[in-house]
Amino acid sequence: MREVTVPSYLKSKLDSAKQRLTDPVVHADLIQIVKTVIAVVVAWLIAVKLVDLPQAFLAPWAALLTVHATVYRTLRRGVQQVGANVIGVLLAFVVAISIGVNFLTFGLAVLVALVVGRHRVLAGEGVTVATTTLVVLTLGYSQDSEILAARLLDSAIGIAVGVVVNFLVFPPLNDRSAAKQVDAVDDELGALFNDLAADIEAGYDEEDAEVWVNRTRDLDGDIDRAWVVVDEAEESGRLNFRMRRVGSGDGPNFSEVLHRLEQAVAETRSMARTLQRETRDASRWAPEFRARWLDMVKELGEAISAADANRLHQMRDRIEDLRVSLSSQLFADPCWPVYGAMLVNLRNISGAMDVVAAAQPVVSPRDRAKTARNAKDATVSRP
Repeated sequence: MREVTVPSYLKSKLDSAKQRLTDPVVHADLIQIVKTVIAVVVAWLIAVKLVDLPQAFLAPWAALLTVHATVYRTLRRGVQQVGANVIGVLLAFVVAISIGVNFLTFGLAVLVALVVGRHRVLAGEGVTVATTTLVVLTLGYSQDSEILAARLLDSAIGIAVGVVVNFLVFPPLNDRSAAKQVDAVDDELGALFNDLAADIEAGYDEEDAEVWVNRTRDLDGDIDRAWVVVDEAEESGRLNFRMRRVGSGDGPNFSEVLHRLEQAVAETRSMARTLQRETRDASRWAPEFRARWLDMVKELGEAISAADANRLHQMRDRIEDLRVSLSSQLFADPCWPVYGAMLVNLRNISGAMDVVAAAQPVVSPRDRAKTARNAKDATVSRP
């Protein structure tokens, strides 16, 4: 039988697609999409088939708006949407009964709905209040108390289904996404140091230095995105039975790691700026400083990439010893302020990164608990 050869570009595409599907961020998004669809369909079926509501369009719509990225947020927003829908229905009823429905009162109702919806208790549900008011007024339900009650029940069904589905069906737990984001920032900082050392050794110019600075800015953006994911991961553990089963104290302190990474990136940018200003004068650096400082930069890049906490901790002391040693030898050198500043940068970076390295690999609470269970099972099964 003839062997089928898969073209390399197609194999690359398939590998990329497989990698994306196993990515915890993409995986969480796909699960949320499926859960939202389930909530919408179930809400519609309950409203139409079980409760037999006429024109049950608010149930799936409310379910669609209720399923959020965390169980806590879903419950909180669900309560807010219940309030928003009740206010919208009551507002439409009051307007229709008291002053009737025309283009002026229609606009007034929408205005009041948007203003009321801006109250902090409703957390920006002004559009929900206004939409409910519009639906009730335009479809002529505002003067029929039975239909108004049906609309409220319709919305309540959708919100309740959204909350229940998000709570019971794979409740979102974004700890793996947070671990991946934090790990990616650490890896990129290590790569930046390795490239920086290679460029300096080869003879850098202002353009190279500007690239280093821009890469630190990119790292700032990565850290900001990591903070969003970490905050979401912490929120996803609230009211989540999956986190209670894993144990909230079993994971890394993502916030502490990110604070340290922020410090390391800021120090790296400061050093890159100094190097950029020193592009022309770097050739005048004292050989004893240049060689030993460059060795430290290389070693620091290797230690960061290897997540070697012990080595980073030792480097902090060695860099400080080097600073003290060179200060007595090169204090009269006009470039000494530059030498001292860059040595302090390296010392602070190594001090920040040894904490980050100690947390490596950044493992989510679930994966940490799974590893512990596997180790326990292996110990028990041993003869």
